Amino acid sequence: MIEAGELLKSIEFPEDLRALGKEKLFQVCEELRQYIIDTVSIYGGHFGASLGVVEMTVALHYIYNTPTDQLVWDVGHQAYGHKILTGRRAAFHTNRIYGGLSGFPKRKESVYDTFGVGHSSTSVSAALGMAYGVHHKKTGDKVVAIIGDGAMTGGLAFEGINNAGISKDKDILVILNDNCMSIDPNVGALKEYLTDITTSKTYNKFRDDIWNLLGGLSKFGKNAQEVASKVEAGLKSMLSKQSNLFEGLGMRYFGPIDGHDINHLVDVLADLKNIPGPKLLHCVTVKGKGYDLAEKDQTKWHAPGKFDKITGEIRKKTVDTPQPPKYQDVFGHTIIELAKANDKIVGITPAMPSGSSLKYMIAEMPDRAFDVGIAEQHAVTFSAGLATQGLRPFCNIYSTFMQRAYDQVIHDVAIQSLPVIFCLDRAGVAGADGPTHHGAYDLAYFRCIPNMVISAPMNESELRNLMYSAQLDEVELPWSIRYPRGQGVIPDWRTAFEKIEIGTGRKIKDGENIAILTIGHPGNFAVQACLELAMFDLNPAHYDMRFVKPLDEALLHEIFEQYNNIITVEDGCIQGGFGSAVLEFMADHQYTAKVKRLGIPDKIVEHGTQAELWKECNYDKAAIIEAVKAMSGEFVEVV
Repeated sequence: MIEAGELLKSIEFPEDLRALGKEKLFQVCEELRQYIIDTVSIYGGHFGASLGVVEMTVALHYIYNTPTDQLVWDVGHQAYGHKILTGRRAAFHTNRIYGGLSGFPKRKESVYDTFGVGHSSTSVSAALGMAYGVHHKKTGDKVVAIIGDGAMTGGLAFEGINNAGISKDKDILVILNDNCMSIDPNVGALKEYLTDITTSKTYNKFRDDIWNLLGGLSKFGKNAQEVASKVEAGLKSMLSKQSNLFEGLGMRYFGPIDGHDINHLVDVLADLKNIPGPKLLHCVTVKGKGYDLAEKDQTKWHAPGKFDKITGEIRKKTVDTPQPPKYQDVFGHTIIELAKANDKIVGITPAMPSGSSLKYMIAEMPDRAFDVGIAEQHAVTFSAGLATQGLRPFCNIYSTFMQRAYDQVIHDVAIQSLPVIFCLDRAGVAGADGPTHHGAYDLAYFRCIPNMVISAPMNESELRNLMYSAQLDEVELPWSIRYPRGQGVIPDWRTAFEKIEIGTGRKIKDGENIAILTIGHPGNFAVQACLELAMFDLNPAHYDMRFVKPLDEALLHEIFEQYNNIITVEDGCIQGGFGSAVLEFMADHQYTAKVKRLGIPDKIVEHGTQAELWKECNYDKAAIIEAVKAMSGEFVEVV
C-alpha cells in the first residue's frame, strides 16, 4: 500500500476536503500529486493528464457539493485525483488491474462518477443533458464538464457547445483544460486559436480589467448581475478576435487563468457557481505538472508504465532473445516501404500518430502523412476525398474509435466504392483500458456493409502482405485490415512482399475429424493448441481464413465436404462476426455440421491483461484445447 500524506490521509470523501480551511489546499494538492506519482510508478497507468489537473480537481470538489453537484470528466485520463478524493484511495493501487478499479470514470463504480467515459469529446453533450434534467427536476444542482487532453478538437464537443449556447436557462459550466496535448501534441486551427488567447498581451490586459471591474460590481446589490452582464458584453466587444469563438456560440467566456493556482481557482469557481446559464472557463495547465520528466516529454509520459520515480527510468522486461515487434510498428515501418515505391500512398490518423506508429511516416514524409486531431469522422471522409483524386489513403484508426465514424464509412466510402484502406489497430480485447477501448465489434459492423473487404493477419508477414495487396492499383474497393494491440510472433518480420488474392485463406495443417477455422492473431493460439493436442492423439486440421468478407468459399466447400466438426475462433464479438459468417455459408449451401464458435461473448468485457481477457472470453489456447476435446467424443463420420 502507498502511504498517503497527512492531509490526504484524512480525506476519504469530498466532504472531508470541504471541512479544511482554504489555506490547507496547497498542501492537499502537493500530497495528492505525490500520491499519484507514487502509485503509478509502482503499478502503472496513465500519468501526465491527472498530474495536470490536480489543483482543478481539488478546487472543484472543494467548491461544488459533489456528488449532488455533478462533475463530468472528459476521456477519463484526467480523473485519477478525482477517484482518490472520492472514496477510492485505499483501492487505487488496483487501478486497471483485473478485478480492480477501472482506469476511467464508471457509473457502476461510484456515485461520484456521473458519466462513464473513455472516448473523447463526450462531456459537454452529457453535461448539457444533465443540466436539462436538473432544470426539469428543479433541484438547483450544478453541472460541470471538464474537457481537455485534446478532446475539444472532436466534433461532438462543438455540437454540444453549439446546443449549450442557446440553452440560456440551463446552468452548465464547461472547463477547458488547455494543455496543448492529447496523447501527442494537439494539431489544427483550434490549438493555434487557444495559443493566441493565452499569449495575447492585449487580450489578457482587457481580461484582467474586466475581471477586476466585474468583481467590484457586487456593491450594486440585486441588480449587480444585470449590470455586470452588460458591462462585460460591452467591453468584450472591444477585444481582439480571440474572444469571439465561444462568446459567438453563446457561451460566456472567462479566462484564461492559471490552472495551477489553487487559491485563484477556488475563488473563480466560487464566483462562477453563482452565475447562471452556459459558461466556459479557460484554464491553462501543464500536462505532467510536478514531475519534471513528464513535463518535458508529455507524449512519452502519457502512460509510461511502471517506472523509478527517482531516476525516471521506465521499467521494461529484459529478455535475452530477439522479440517480435508490435503490430503497430510493423504497420508504421511497412507503410513507409510501400510509400517509397508508390507515390499515391498517404497516411491518416486521428490524433494517434504514436499509438498507431504513423509517427514514423509523419517524420520521414510529412507532406504525405496527416494527423487530423481527435476527429474520426473527418479522418474517414478526408480519406475518401483523397481517394477520389487517385491516391491510396491508409486510414489508421483504433477499432474502438472507428465506431465513431460508422456513417462516414458507409456514406462516404462504401457507397462510392472508394479504395480507402482502413488499418484497425487494437482489434480484439485492448487490455487494461477496458470496455471503452476493446475492439470487439468491427468484424460484425463492417461485415454488413456492401463493397467492403475485411481481413485480419495471423502474423507480421501476413500484415505486410495484406497492406501490399490492398494498395495495388487493381483494387477498387475499401479494405479493412485489423490487428491487435501488442507483439506479433515473428522476430525476423521484414519479409518480402507477396500478393494475397482477395478472399483467399490458407491451410495451416491437415487433420482428422475436426477443423479449426481462425481469423487473425488467434490463429497462433490454434497453432499452439494443435501442438499440445498431439499429445492426446488428437489431430485437428487448422485453416487461417484471412478474410471474413469475402469468405474463401472454395476453401469452405473443401472443409465442409471433409469435416462435420468445425470450431471457429475470432477475437471479435460472436454475434454477427466470423463464426456467424461461417454458419451462414453452411446454411446457404445446405451443409450439416456441428459448429462451435469461440470469441468475445455477448457481454461487456471489463479490464485486465490481454491474456486474462482471452481466458475469460474463452478463446485462448486452453479454450481451443477444451473445445477439441469436448468435440472429439462426438465425431460424426463424413460419408
